[in-house]
Amino acid sequence: MNSPIEKELLVVLAQLADAVQAMPTANPKPNLLPVFVRLDELTAQLPRHTDPTLLHYMHKKSYEKARLFLQGRDAENQVGNCRHV
Repeated sequence: MNSPIEKELLVVLAQLADAVQAMPTANPKPNLLPVFVRLDELTAQLPRHTDPTLLHYMHKKSYEKARLFLQGRDAENQVGNCRHV
């Protein structure tokens, strides 16, 4: 079960994914800075007992991987340069 912070994190990550997907045709282009600021705020609020994989993704700003993780789809993630999925 995801914590309230993880649930909100998933909402913001989904908003980011939607904005990025719409970027090629968006006019004007969306300002993503507030989304990134909110993601940083939520990451800082994650409790100590948060899954280390999620913490890793958020601290490395691997937002797509974090979104898939929170959706229970971590198996779809590719191994990164850090050798971590």
